[in-house]
Amino acid sequence: MKQKLQDGRFPEALKAMDEKQLALLSYEIREYLLDTISKTGGHIASNLGVVELTLALHKVFDSPKDKIIFDVGHQSYVHKILTGRREQLKGVRTIDGISGFPKRSESPHDMYDSGHSSTSISAAAGYAAARDLKGEHYCVVAVIGDGALTGGVAYEALNCAGNSGSPMIVILNDNEMSIDKNVGGMSQHLKKLRTSSAYIDFKKKMKHTLKGIPRVGEGLYSGMEHLRDSLKYAIVDGAIFEEMGFKYFGPIDGHDIHELIDILSLVKTMDEPVLVHVVTKKGKGYRNAEMNPGKFHGIGAFDLNTGSPLSVSTHPGYSRVFGEKLLQLALCDPRIVAVSAAMVEATGLLPMSRALPERTFDVGIAEQHAASFAAGLAISGMKPVVAIYSTFLQRAFDEILIDVCMQNLPVVFAIDRAGNVGNDGETHHGHFDLSYLSLMPNMTVLAPADGKELEEMLEYALTLSGPCAIRYPRGEAVPLHECFAPGQRQAGDIQRLPVSSGRPQLLLDGSDVILCAAGRMTGEALKAAELLRQKGISARVIDARFIKPLCADDYRTIFDTRLPVVTIEDNTERGGYGDQVLHLRQAQEKPGRQLCIAWPDAFVSHGSTALLMKKYKIDAEGIAERVERFLEGKA
Repeated sequence: MKQKLQDGRFPEALKAMDEKQLALLSYEIREYLLDTISKTGGHIASNLGVVELTLALHKVFDSPKDKIIFDVGHQSYVHKILTGRREQLKGVRTIDGISGFPKRSESPHDMYDSGHSSTSISAAAGYAAARDLKGEHYCVVAVIGDGALTGGVAYEALNCAGNSGSPMIVILNDNEMSIDKNVGGMSQHLKKLRTSSAYIDFKKKMKHTLKGIPRVGEGLYSGMEHLRDSLKYAIVDGAIFEEMGFKYFGPIDGHDIHELIDILSLVKTMDEPVLVHVVTKKGKGYRNAEMNPGKFHGIGAFDLNTGSPLSVSTHPGYSRVFGEKLLQLALCDPRIVAVSAAMVEATGLLPMSRALPERTFDVGIAEQHAASFAAGLAISGMKPVVAIYSTFLQRAFDEILIDVCMQNLPVVFAIDRAGNVGNDGETHHGHFDLSYLSLMPNMTVLAPADGKELEEMLEYALTLSGPCAIRYPRGEAVPLHECFAPGQRQAGDIQRLPVSSGRPQLLLDGSDVILCAAGRMTGEALKAAELLRQKGISARVIDARFIKPLCADDYRTIFDTRLPVVTIEDNTERGGYGDQVLHLRQAQEKPGRQLCIAWPDAFVSHGSTALLMKKYKIDAEGIAERVERFLEGKA
């Protein structure tokens, strides 16, 4: 059977396969996914869960003429295998390899660049409207998960698409998971649909009985449609999708090839909006992923037998440091509450959710709601800490600006995965938070250089009377003292300043150039300073700590030295820390040379963070090289 996956000309070859061959192919695909992703890392659980569904989609529909749009894209690996990228999957998420998400530049079968959730129905509605306006004829299919369906934009799209009446198909892939377990009203509604055995049994029995009546059975079955719908409303508690203008089919077993092909072949012919509710199991076929789908949502290289990661961290991650410190503080202050957008475990909130479940709120994939919800908590005297990945917090820009900052409310935003996140690429890099948060009035923006500073900043942020954002990277919280070279230890006479001082911290003195670094780039600046020392260049290193506000007196002192200043940050060059320093320099009318080292004004592709930093000369070696050229007047 392996020969079919290797030699088959997909997706065309699927048309000639019978259901038994497709079922066998599903086993081969799962084996290939596990063998490949265990070596490269990636999103494995979600892809194992959609093998049969993806096979059925490509069996029934004619991609790329028919448009199949995957929400988020975590589940697109099977689609990539079936559209000519089987071998390329071996380099998924690596520099110059294929993306872990759908990319229009990769294949004509990828209809929409995705990576953030809840947008597929909107995109599909746009495709359908354009098709109708141009008088074209093709099917439009949006594949969305039940986790993504907790996002508000999905309901805006359902409302619009259902009201339009334009033919399109929404496949609801219901596996009861996003990254964490799904929560909220829609999750409960879908549970009722999945477990409404009374309706499902009635439907099956009625179909079997009526169609068994000679000559008139088919007509009777069709004529009972109104009665079946009435019973559906009575038994299934409202059939919300039909109220929004969609013809509802389901629940369907998402691992039954025969049933999937039957239902997709039927809805393909319908001239109205249709929603097919498919129930799948995340991690299907791999026991480790089935038992712990959250762990295998996105994972690095792992041992296939045990499921254990191949790389072992030597230091706790920033998420863990944050979560443990927050719980410690919350146990001492009953006003502290935590808010997550479907990422309790991923953002480090699991200890607090277990110890203080009544004070840990998971609002689902609803970042906008999370920010406004936190505003209401703050007005009512609580101290909300909102833990969200940087890339997803962008979706709540307006709520942070208006609901939190305009009202100057004490909401703390704990911004995980800030800066470059590596293999997930453009849609997941947190390259923009320093820029968009710094422009908001009343907002304090902090960037810890290591785990100890993160703890201090969290404690400090909870004392403020206005909003505060603490942004920290993915990965290990390497103690800053480990970044000093052996002969470069901080001088004992350098004063250690508490975060509450609001001032940057001098780490290393120097007489030729001043390196002002933000967040995790402070460690790279110390390493770069050692490389420069070896070339006879003495660099002073400053840990910025505060991105906004900048301490005017300290930076005036920096500018008064007349030494060249280099700002270093894990953010886009536009509007970030470097721009804040330059703006303050201009406001103080202090002339001087300044170089901003940051990510370019562009969308940075995928690859390991270390290799991307090397490519863009933002690692220690690249910084040292750029500083040397800058001092020579070549940059």
